[in-house]
Formats: sequence, C-alpha cells, structure tokens
Amino acid sequence: MYKGIGLFSGAGGLDIGAEQAGIDLIYSMDNDPDSVHTLQSNFSSHDIALSDIKDVNFKQFKKVKNLIIFGGPPCQPFSKNGYWVKNINRDSSEDPRNLLSQFLRSIDEAKPDAFVFENVESMTHPSNLNSLNNFKNSINDIGYHYVFYKLNAADFGVPQKRKRIFIIGTRKKIKFSELEQTHFEKTDDLFGSNYQLHEGVGKYIKPFALKKYDESYGDASEGTYYKELVNVLPGKNYMSLAKLNDSSYDGKTFKSGSRFWNFLYKLDPKLPSITIAAQPGPWVGPFHWTNRRLRVPEIAAIQTFPLNYNFYGTRRSIQKQIGNAVPVLLAKTIFSHLLENLSR
Repeated sequence: MYKGIGLFSGAGGLDIGAEQAGIDLIYSMDNDPDSVHTLQSNFSSHDIALSDIKDVNFKQFKKVKNLIIFGGPPCQPFSKNGYWVKNINRDSSEDPRNLLSQFLRSIDEAKPDAFVFENVESMTHPSNLNSLNNFKNSINDIGYHYVFYKLNAADFGVPQKRKRIFIIGTRKKIKFSELEQTHFEKTDDLFGSNYQLHEGVGKYIKPFALKKYDESYGDASEGTYYKELVNVLPGKNYMSLAKLNDSSYDGKTFKSGSRFWNFLYKLDPKLPSITIAAQPGPWVGPFHWTNRRLRVPEIAAIQTFPLNYNFYGTRRSIQKQIGNAVPVLLAKTIFSHLLENLSR
C-alpha cells in the first residue's frame, strides 16, 4: 500500500480523496489552526501538524517506502482576481505567497515515489507562465518525470464547474494511460453507456433544504441587491437583468463586464454549480434558486465532502476552508489514476 503525505491540506479535500483511492495517510499539515482542527476532528489515525511548511524537515520521510506527497500551494498569486492588475505590474513569481519552491523542497528531501500538485487553472495565464515553466523545469532538475492535466471537475461527476490543473510526478518514467472524462455538458453526439451528462446540483443539496439546516447568514432579503437577485433567472448572473422586458421590473441593471461574472449568480438545480469561492463578496454567487445564500452542508456537498464531515471555525473560516478545497471526488479520480499507472 502506498503512504501519503498531505501538504497545505486545508479542510482535507485531497487528503480524503487520497484515502478513498486506497492511500494510507501518514502525515498532513497546514498553517491555519481552524483547518488543522477540522482535519483532527475527522481523521484519527495519522499525524496532523499545525506548521509552516518552511519549518518542516522532509528528510525524516526519506526512508518511507511507496510514498506519495501531494498538495496545492496557496493559489492567491495565480488567482483570476489578479487579472484586474495590469500584467506589467504583476509577476506571480515575485509574490511572497508563492510557495512552489517549498513544495519542490519537500519532494527533493523526501524523495517520494510520486507526487501530485494541484492549483488553479489561471496558473497557465501569461502573467503566471514564468512561475509555471520554472516549476516544470525544476521537477526535471530534481530527477522526476511528470504529466500535466487541465481538468474541469464537472467532467468527472462533481456537481460543480471548477477548472484546475494537476501535475503528477514520478521517479520512474511512466507512460501514463489516458485520463478519460466520465461526464459531458451535452451527450447528443456521443454514443455508449459510459457517457453521462454533467451532474445537476439539485439532488446534491436537496437534503439540506430542511429548516434544521437554516442559517441566519443565508437570509439575503434585507440586502442591497435583493430585488435584483429575485429577478435573476436560475443559471444566470447579473447580466440577465438587462434583458428583462417586464415593465414591472424597477430594479438596477448593470453594464456587461462591470462586475465579476459570478455577481448575483443563481443556481439552476438541473445544472452544475459554478465554482464555490473561498472568500466571496456579499453579492457573489452562487445563490440558491430560492433567493438565499447557500448553507454550509450545501457548499460541502457541492465540493463532494462526505456526509456529516465536521468543519471547525467561524462561518467565514469554514467558507474559506471549503472554497479552497479540491472536490473530493476529483481528488479520488486523480489518485486512482496515479495508482493505476504506478501498478502497471
């Protein structure tokens, strides 16, 4: 059995996925106390450390056989929010939050059989390519081979459109089999029983519509843009307001491109959710189709966390933990793919 070490574990999306794929976790770490408390309240059989990665000596794991290290360094340096800054003024390689070198150090010191690196798709943006290319070159420099994937979680059964990149590295050179998606936005032109439509979010969050899951946070009725939210169609955002022809509508309309695309976005139960954000603004979606904010168990379900998974912290802290996580089902898919190829 392969052993797993989780870095930047947060609420544990990658860690749970690794365990579900059959990896035996031996160590997880994060520098956020609430995240570590969340991990400790859900895992009991391995070491979980509240630590800064810069303070961890990974040589202690060098003798562990069949080792896999995984993690997603903080994505703020590569976030789409940074595109509002002109490229000439923005260089993610100089951002102090860029911890790619520390991830590489963990690989170089522990010498695992394999590693999994995860980050936001916008790491491939021109502003971030310098960091990404340097990272790829460094993987080769420390003696590893890698494959690169750009994936959408919805294509693998997650009820959420969430684009991410994964780099899987191995000490041995392996010709990886194709990672085939299982779900599609449209199946009209596809044939065979293995092709399925993207999962609609409705059935995943329906169990949490009961009164006992109600949160005061969820009530948006007294807010600035509630009238506008009510008039947004399910599956649409603020731009749909400009197309209203009903003379009874007397709310605000907004110029296209004047707001983030997820402003006033409302879920359609038949479609996957948009990306769950870690730190959404007060009128950033997704909102429930009944014109309220989503509840904690709902955003956890959209991220495919196990039922009754425990989260620790304030409402803001929990939102951040869940929003920063890798969807568990996508993580399991990646680790299963890695294990399948390591065993060939």
